[in-house]
Amino acid sequence: MYSKLSETVKLLEKHEISAERKITLAPLIDFIQKKVDENKEIRINFICTHNSRRSHLSQVWAQAASFYYSVPGVICYSGGTEETALFPKVAETLAEQGFSISKISDSENPVYVIKYDENSHPVIGFSKKYDSSFNPVGAFAAVMTCSQADSGCPFIAGAEKRIPITFEDPKISDDTPEQTKVYYERSLEIGAEMLYAFSQIKK
Repeated sequence: MYSKLSETVKLLEKHEISAERKITLAPLIDFIQKKVDENKEIRINFICTHNSRRSHLSQVWAQAASFYYSVPGVICYSGGTEETALFPKVAETLAEQGFSISKISDSENPVYVIKYDENSHPVIGFSKKYDSSFNPVGAFAAVMTCSQADSGCPFIAGAEKRIPITFEDPKISDDTPEQTKVYYERSLEIGAEMLYAFSQIKK
């Protein structure tokens, strides 16, 4: 893992997860543990409305957490109820926290390569619908990262388990002096919870 990211992770490991959020995270931990016990691949699709902010932060941090805690066979995805674009501030924030980010396609919906370690397969970050051909068609957990997507998607085809783990949208800070701080803190909040979840897995 990159040294700056490793420093961020070590700080996040000390983050206190509330009893309420531990209950919220428990179904995700149970899903991962069951797959580990059965020696099966662990597919997790993080879903929010626009696949632009929270779902990407969750996907990237979960993939990094699985690597950090050596949980095998984890493949994290993300999607939205509609396709937009990965919001640039998300990429900027992750880079500040130690991820390596490079843009490989510059369009209305750019494609980013997001790495947490020099030799590990990168996360490919771009906006897509949750049922995009890029995402799994079955045997995955659908993690709903916003309440709008949770209520707006009563059925996710192929999902083995549906898990609401919602976060406040950092978009509320866009075009304000607080934007950088809000995105930074939201990313750390999501990172801490994903690290906690994977730290609970017994291999």
